[in-house]
Amino acid sequence: MRLLKLIPDHTSIDFVGVRFYAFGIDGLLVLVSLLSLLFNGLNYGIDFTGGVLLEVKSAQTINIGAMRGQIDKLGFAEAQLQYFGGGECETPANSCVLIRVQPQKNSGSDQIVVNTIRNALGSGYAFRRTEVVGPKVSDELKTDGIIATIAAVIMIGIYVAVRFEWQFGLSAIVATGHDVFVTAGLFSMLHLDFTLTSVAALLTLAGYSVNDTVVVFDRIRENRRRYKRMPLRELINLSTNNTLSRTVLTSGATAISIIPLLLFGGPTLFDFTAAILFGIVVGTFSSIYVAAALLIYLPQVAGREEPVTAPGGAAPRSR
Repeated sequence: MRLLKLIPDHTSIDFVGVRFYAFGIDGLLVLVSLLSLLFNGLNYGIDFTGGVLLEVKSAQTINIGAMRGQIDKLGFAEAQLQYFGGGECETPANSCVLIRVQPQKNSGSDQIVVNTIRNALGSGYAFRRTEVVGPKVSDELKTDGIIATIAAVIMIGIYVAVRFEWQFGLSAIVATGHDVFVTAGLFSMLHLDFTLTSVAALLTLAGYSVNDTVVVFDRIRENRRRYKRMPLRELINLSTNNTLSRTVLTSGATAISIIPLLLFGGPTLFDFTAAILFGIVVGTFSSIYVAAALLIYLPQVAGREEPVTAPGGAAPRSR
């Protein structure tokens, strides 16, 4: 049985030769993201700005679209609705909804906001839980989210440095940090809600991005042992071509699984899946064209530039 092959087994693409174009594209993405973050900022959601959370249950299946229309008429700055399940919410299905609202400054006390929502929805709902996210808590969540993201990128770099060499760790920090930063810029440019779920998306992308990068780095290390005097540029090209099929197929399969969630997951999942899909594309690009190419400019690794010699005087061939 013949397997479908999107990428030939033996490619000889000069990835290092086009690195300046790749650096230019990445530099442009970083610049646009930086300008957007500076001038537009992030559209922080209720998690980071404070608000009121209500958990409601109905004796029948809830039409979340109709409920969202009722809540939107109240004129809150932001309202988020999503189904949740478990326990009593399993019967009937979709009978529980979590409502998050960000009141206007002139909306009055939090209890007034809760009563306003109760009156708008009517007596057909049981309000099982009511919580208020104050500005102090939201600021702490924002700070902790930023620290968690930065710490994740740094720890990834430390892991790669220990697993390989410090040059690889530094390259991994730059490439992974670039992917996370550019994806955060996407939230700013498209005015997507930036919530704790968005932080989870960024952390997911950091792990996904470094996974592809480590595969390329591992092949570079393997080929360094095999071809001890091969110049670094040829070594990077050889290793990247060796792993190209795996990288493209893995990223493609992941993207295919995300696209249905993006198209049919509704507004609750749209921001998360859009960030993941964009991050997969950017992360794959940086793993192929940027992460390994950065090794050329690092001190000790660059010192491997030596003439090619192989047994019998022939240049080593890609496998």
